Amino acid sequence: MKTDLLTDLILDEQESSDDLTEVEKFKSRHTEKRGTKIKRAAGQMATYEGRRKNDVLYAKMIRYRDLYYKYRDLLKKKYRAKNVPAARE
Repeated sequence: MKTDLLTDLILDEQESSDDLTEVEKFKSRHTEKRGTKIKRAAGQMATYEGRRKNDVLYAKMIRYRDLYYKYRDLLKKKYRAKNVPAARE
């Protein structure tokens, strides 16, 4: 069956787009799960709350950059439970 020029162009475009989707299957992006986003948001909010309340742990975290991660984790333990529901919103 003979087709016209426009139909040939459309069919060629569909074939080339099918080839692209095959390539895209192998180049998928990493997506974060919702729980990961909530944990990160709760941790950031915990640090913010520590700064806002002039918490001693926050002051130490800023003063001693070498112990930054230790004090950040302590702040997260202290305030994370309160901030998880807020991070879900």
